[in-house]
Amino acid sequence: MCENDTYVNFVAKVGAALAKSNRITIEGLTLCTIRFIKSILMQKFKLCSYWVLATMLLMSALAHAQQRPSKHAKVKNIILMIGDGMGAAQVFAAYTAQKGQLHMTNFPVTGFSLTQSASHYITDSGAGGTAIATGTRTYNGAIGVDMNKQPLTSILEIAKQNGLATGFVVSCAVTHATPAAFYAHQGSRAQDEDIAADLLKTQPDVAIGGGYKFFAHRKDGRNLIEELKQMNYQIADSTADLSRYTSGKLVALMAYGHPVKVSAGRGELLAKGTQTALNILSQNRKGFFLMVEGSQIDWGGHDNDFDYMLQETIDFDKAVGIALEFAKKNGNTLVIVTADHETGGLALTEGNIAEGKVGGKFISKDHTAVMVPVFAYGPGAEAFAGVQLNTDLFKKMLNAYRFKK
Repeated sequence: MCENDTYVNFVAKVGAALAKSNRITIEGLTLCTIRFIKSILMQKFKLCSYWVLATMLLMSALAHAQQRPSKHAKVKNIILMIGDGMGAAQVFAAYTAQKGQLHMTNFPVTGFSLTQSASHYITDSGAGGTAIATGTRTYNGAIGVDMNKQPLTSILEIAKQNGLATGFVVSCAVTHATPAAFYAHQGSRAQDEDIAADLLKTQPDVAIGGGYKFFAHRKDGRNLIEELKQMNYQIADSTADLSRYTSGKLVALMAYGHPVKVSAGRGELLAKGTQTALNILSQNRKGFFLMVEGSQIDWGGHDNDFDYMLQETIDFDKAVGIALEFAKKNGNTLVIVTADHETGGLALTEGNIAEGKVGGKFISKDHTAVMVPVFAYGPGAEAFAGVQLNTDLFKKMLNAYRFKK
C-alpha cells in the first residue's frame, strides 16, 4: 500500500461534501485541488499518495456534481423556437435528409412536452401556443385567454414589464395562432384584425412575418401601419432587405397574407429574420425574449405533403443554427426548441442517412396527441430534460429569468 493511504477515504468524503454544496463549483474544486497538491508536495509526501489524493478528490467531486442540477447564473436572454406541428418523426426526417447534420439534434439537453389542451386531448395551435406562452391550459381556439376568456399574461409581456427587449419571427402571418398567443388576448384565433390591434397594445420591439392586410386593409377602417409609424416603428415589406435594420423598433410584414412556402420562393425569411431580431434585441443591456416559429411545418402535415413538411423543417433548423451560434458566443442565452403539437401522424418508412434519402407516410390530416420533443442549450438548460407539461415550459422560462408571474 502507498504511504498516507489513510488520507484517501477522508479526502474522498470531503470532495463529495464539497460537490454537494451549492456554494462551490467544479472550477472551484479544481483550484482547491491544485492548492492541496502544492501543500502535499511541500510536505514531501510520496508521489503515490499525491496521485491518489488528487485523483480521488477530482473524481468524487465530478461524480457528485453530475448527480445534482447545477446552480446556474441568471439567464439574460431566452430564444424560444417552436416548430409548429413538429414531432420526433419530422425532426428525424430532417436529420436523415441532412445526412445527420441538424442543429437541433446537437443540443445537449433533450426532453418531451405533453401537448393536451384544457378542452381537448388533441390541441390546436391557439391553445398550444397559449399554454407555452402563459403557463395555463385553455380551450382550443383561444388566444392568450383562459377558459373564462380572461386575459393571461405571457412570457413576452412579463419580459417587457421587466425592461427586456421582446420580439418574434414567424413564417406565417403575425396574427396567426402561435405568435398571437404571445402578445394578444382574444376569444378566437379567427379574429385576425382584433389580434393585429393587440400588437399595438403589447408593442414588442420586433415583429417579423406576414399579414399586411390585417393592418392596412381592415373592416373598421383603421390603418395600423400609420399608427405604428406614429409609435416610431420602422415598417418593412416584402421588398425590404431585413439586414439593413440594426436598431430601433421594427414591424416587417413580408407578405399580404401568409408568406409562401420555402420551396415556392420564400427564401431565407426565417433565418434572416432571426438574425435581424437578434441584432436589434441584443442591444438591450437587460436582455431579451425572442420567439421564432417554423410555422409551415404544420401545413405540410395537414396537406400530407412529405416534401413540404421536410423542407420547412430544414428551413426552421437553419434559424435554430443562427440562434445556437448566438448563444454559444453570448454565454448568457438559453435556447429552447420545441413544438406546440405534432401534425399528420407521420411515420418514417424508408431512408438512408448516408445518402440523405428519407420517406414516410401520414395517418391523419390533422393534429395528433403524441408528445413532442424539447431541446435546450445554455444556462438552465438542464431544467428542460425529461417529460413535462407544455405549461411547464413557461414556468421554467420564468424561473430561468428569475421573474415572478
